[in-house]
Amino acid sequence: MGGVGFAVSGSRGDDPTQYPGKLTWYVVMTLMAAAMGGLIFGYDIGISGGVTSMAPFLEKFFPSVYHNQMDDTSTNQYCKFDSQILTLFTSSLYLAALVASFFASTMTKKFGRRKSMMFGGLIFLVGAIINAAAVHISMLIIGRVLLGIGVGFANQSVPLYLSEMSPYDYRGTFNVCFQLMITIGILVANLFNYFFAKIEGGWGWRLSLGLAGVPAIIIIISSFFLSDTPNSLVDRGREEEAKTLLKRIRGVENIDAEFNDILAAKNDARLVQNQWQNIFKSRCYRPQLVMSILIPFFQQLTGINVIMFYAPVLFKTIGFGSDASLMSAVITGVINVLATCVSIGFADRWGRRTLFLEGGVQMLIFQIAVAALIGAKFGVTGDVTELPKWFAIVVVICICFYVAGFAWSWGPLGWLYPSEIFSLEIRSAGQSVNVAVNMLFTFLVAQVFLALLCTMKFGLFIFFAFFVVLMTLFCYFFMPETKNIPIEEMTQIWREHWYWKRFMDQPVNGANEMTRIEQV
Repeated sequence: MGGVGFAVSGSRGDDPTQYPGKLTWYVVMTLMAAAMGGLIFGYDIGISGGVTSMAPFLEKFFPSVYHNQMDDTSTNQYCKFDSQILTLFTSSLYLAALVASFFASTMTKKFGRRKSMMFGGLIFLVGAIINAAAVHISMLIIGRVLLGIGVGFANQSVPLYLSEMSPYDYRGTFNVCFQLMITIGILVANLFNYFFAKIEGGWGWRLSLGLAGVPAIIIIISSFFLSDTPNSLVDRGREEEAKTLLKRIRGVENIDAEFNDILAAKNDARLVQNQWQNIFKSRCYRPQLVMSILIPFFQQLTGINVIMFYAPVLFKTIGFGSDASLMSAVITGVINVLATCVSIGFADRWGRRTLFLEGGVQMLIFQIAVAALIGAKFGVTGDVTELPKWFAIVVVICICFYVAGFAWSWGPLGWLYPSEIFSLEIRSAGQSVNVAVNMLFTFLVAQVFLALLCTMKFGLFIFFAFFVVLMTLFCYFFMPETKNIPIEEMTQIWREHWYWKRFMDQPVNGANEMTRIEQV
């Protein structure tokens, strides 16, 4: 059953004999196909800002916003696009994704990661079709809700699939591919927006929204050819099938060490009858729970989605023309993709913690630079009629460095780290918490950004910089390194950490007053 491999037996880890195996072509192709689920999320992030800056789209579905913009003759650049109705169109998807993530947890645990991905793709496809055919705002909202459900299921299942399927010393590399696909989706969406906005007749927005169905079709088709993960199969009682699959994806016959760890994780899982009650009440899960809440919280409070959602609107606000604003969004999209490749190459070499810290410092420097530039030019009034070319170029360069810092740190690792730290018995619930918090703050930031920009002016970037400082300090003091640690042995990092070990030394009371003490 051994597959063809292209890496020598062993690993880059601290103990090369722990899990013998090769990096097989089968697992590489499987993981790359699963990572395509990131295209769904990325395409929607990128498409929203461009579509809402297209005049024909606004005139048809948001006429009050369209006429307000046409009638606005003020030179206050900060407040030209402030509209809660318009931002609700963009952000409503993330409320739906938040709710869907909790249902996705149950489905992912009961039916497996693969079927959850497939279901998410199907729902997303239906939403894309409805949006492309929309003739009334109610169709747009229904489509957005369905897109949100699809995003919720994909974001819940794909990172888990990648973390469980990957060899432990390549887990970072392959899991970051999910973020790479998100960035590619954003870039493709920005390119489409740029060209579709030029279509005569003003119907280009239908193509932008409808082509969201393409990544959905990709993940649906891919799901038919994917196997489920050994961890999920064992969790559902299909142990022989899991053992056969493990031999295939590792390319060796001797998989006893890894298989026995998965079985041990399942036996621990049997002691936990209610994963939701235990994740919130049991002390031994406190470190993972804190991480699954604070990492997505800080990820969104970096301000990155302000750039990704509203890049065309933002660049337009600071004085770029319509074409220039869309092209600037494309430029940042290219930087986003290229910088994510850095994380793919180094997440398993330099470690998660190093990239988190470096990315935080880099984002802070260039976020403050953007605030200083905009503040110097616009002041607190926002009144400016013409901007010099050099100013626009410097702003774009600073934003590109900021995006690069995020793209090789908090972007991919914000999905990787939470997906690999939970033990099997609460893994689905833990990932749902991660997705739900991420979607909640994605919604809040998207909904209030334009109003905050109008109120806080250039100070909004300082507001986000404050949270970048907090999250970088949090990583320095409280984030243990997880590179090269098998996913079913992750408990050791909390037992060895200076702060979190206090939660691991206490007996844990389960839902039925059952005491559970983890052994590593």
